[in-house]
Amino acid sequence: MATTEIIIPKLGESVIEATITRWLKKEGETINEDESLIEIATDKVDSEIPAPVSGVLVKKLFAEGDVVSVGQAFAIIESEVIPKTSSSVSKEVPGSLQISVPPVGSSVNTGKQSDKVIESLEIPKGTRFYSPLVRSIAKQENISMKVLDTIPGTGNNDRLTKADLVNFLQTKAISGTDQHQPEKAIAISGEDQIIEMTRIRQLIAQHMVRSVQTSPHVTSFLEVDMSRVVLWREKNKEDYQKKYNQKLTYTPVFICAIARAVKDFPMINVSTEGSKIILHKDINIGMAVALPGYNLIVPVVKSAGQKNFHEIVSDVNDLADRARKNKLLPDDIAGGTISLTNLGSFGTMAGTPIINQPQAAIVAVGLIKKRVVVVEVPEGDMIAIRSMMIISVTFDHRVVDGALGGQFLSRVQHYLENFNHP
Repeated sequence: MATTEIIIPKLGESVIEATITRWLKKEGETINEDESLIEIATDKVDSEIPAPVSGVLVKKLFAEGDVVSVGQAFAIIESEVIPKTSSSVSKEVPGSLQISVPPVGSSVNTGKQSDKVIESLEIPKGTRFYSPLVRSIAKQENISMKVLDTIPGTGNNDRLTKADLVNFLQTKAISGTDQHQPEKAIAISGEDQIIEMTRIRQLIAQHMVRSVQTSPHVTSFLEVDMSRVVLWREKNKEDYQKKYNQKLTYTPVFICAIARAVKDFPMINVSTEGSKIILHKDINIGMAVALPGYNLIVPVVKSAGQKNFHEIVSDVNDLADRARKNKLLPDDIAGGTISLTNLGSFGTMAGTPIINQPQAAIVAVGLIKKRVVVVEVPEGDMIAIRSMMIISVTFDHRVVDGALGGQFLSRVQHYLENFNHP
């Protein structure tokens, strides 16, 4: 019998861990190759992980609700034949389960049972076990082992998880002390309710806090005359639906304008990695999609700068539809280089969105509303009723200066006001 460890695969850019929301198989059950084994969730997408081989699920290394790092084993399957894609060999470790040992030079991915083996081999008796990820964060934040031992853990057997450590760091930043202070009870009246955050809301909250702590956010605003776009859409949306079988919304127009402006100012299409600035060749525009329960997700229109208007309409409708049906794949939310959020769809005039790390900018469009404005014409100024919209861009001031942010936003305004009918 061959033993295969099943690991959490790469789930997209900046995703380093996932929460197991549901096991689809029980220990001892047979599973076929490509059959779904677990359901997982990240701060960006829910997904299923299939088994790479057929066999029997002999061991679950994590329980539902546990957080598992990308590349870490979460289950062990025994099969009749060693999978062709596996280059690992089995090795017996005294007093432990049989685990997979990769060839020399490759990394070892371990689950909770394997961690116990490592703990007995590498950690002095009487000390608490910490995963490599937790140790790395503690080292970066200059947290001593003595302080680390005082932080309560929510993992299996009180194990300290990354989320526990992040919560500790946030508490420390607010209180301004290195000592772990117990939380004070919040006074609740008889009419107040206590509502637990959903799993996805907790993940979104962590992502937002991390972004603000990472980047100095600056937001610039401009007003856009959307009259030409509004008139064209109202005139053509029914015929467009009949001809292309696609719903015609404003989102593809916004994405086209952003993609064209990025071509003119490519340094807005960057991300950071330490002291390095990564200039992206492709223009991959993430679009925020609202989900039931006041949650959101950001699927990505890939290579928007190379696609025509009709291709972008198709991509936008497909991604939005699958997002609302919880059918997005990890690749659908990966690789974004700049983002768009439509605040106007909920009646908001303007806003200051939070950057989707590790990107450097996010564009927000507000409500399109008819207003009385002064219009400049060759004959002179005149008062007219126009469909106006406020547009903003929030950018990472570490790598994008105010001049670049303003010029980019002004160019988006130009392309929207001079919209070319496809």
